[in-house]
Amino acid sequence: MVLVLGSFLVLPILMALWVSLLHWDGQSNPFSGQADFVGLDNYRTLFTQDGLDRTLFATALRNNAYYVLLTVPLQTGLALVLAIVVNQRMLRGRGALRTIFFFPSVTSSIAVATVFLFLFQGSGAVNALLSWIGVKGPNWFADPRGVLSLVLGGLGLVDPEHPTGLLAEHSTMGLSWFEWLSGPSVAMCTIILLAVWTTSGTFMLIFLAALQDIPRELEETAALEGVNRRQLLRYVTLPALRPVLFLVLTLGLISTWQVFDQVYVMGQGAPGNTTLTPAFLSYSAGFDNADFGQGSAIAFVLLALILVLTGFQRWALRERGARTGRKR
Repeated sequence: MVLVLGSFLVLPILMALWVSLLHWDGQSNPFSGQADFVGLDNYRTLFTQDGLDRTLFATALRNNAYYVLLTVPLQTGLALVLAIVVNQRMLRGRGALRTIFFFPSVTSSIAVATVFLFLFQGSGAVNALLSWIGVKGPNWFADPRGVLSLVLGGLGLVDPEHPTGLLAEHSTMGLSWFEWLSGPSVAMCTIILLAVWTTSGTFMLIFLAALQDIPRELEETAALEGVNRRQLLRYVTLPALRPVLFLVLTLGLISTWQVFDQVYVMGQGAPGNTTLTPAFLSYSAGFDNADFGQGSAIAFVLLALILVLTGFQRWALRERGARTGRKR
């Protein structure tokens, strides 16, 4: 087992780490000395050197951050609600409902993304439904405007087309503060909807297995104490689900920061790089621009970011026992 893991997991990671220190176009052996060793230049290009590479990387981080902040809570909350619904013992057709809710998770992500392209196009079914209630839907996959900036613009607080003031005058990593805080684009929101719809079924099964492991005696005791459904959920169910909740949030965090296939099918960064993600940017740097060193550097920055956020999440969801005072 050690040899297998070392050959197919640890060794490729170490090889990719070495490539991230090179300027390598993929046409030679990176271990033969034919590739140029540049040290940490690939990482400096992403964080400290002004230019297109840093701007694109910052844009990808911004897009993916909004994707994570919206997708993980929505898919986790929806999965928990679905699990509670299908766990009702008096509910008829529970097996059929489980199959229906889980079906999107086992469908090819490429096929589902293609269907969403037809549904959300300018003359698609979504806009047709919106027109029935007098709403003119946008051209979803061609709209680069940030949702938050549109809301603030509708309230008259900012001008999305010509922002001024502090948010427009200051910048970080090549992007103005207004661009950082403008929210996910309309195009990115459709990808978020796709992700929530296709992943909630899998997490529903995880929650469902955990719910069925909760001893019935706890619920019966709570019922005898006069606990209502909301109190039962807050004080009995959720504390019992804490380890599973951490698992679901961790899996969701990792998968959302690594999103690639939906982006590849539904826009490849368009419109205006508002659906660009670090995973796709890493792929594009290596296979489109023949700069595998920078592509590997982006991948390792993404790995470090995931590890840090996972550690913070573990700390935030840790068991907090009562503090014991010192005996006198």
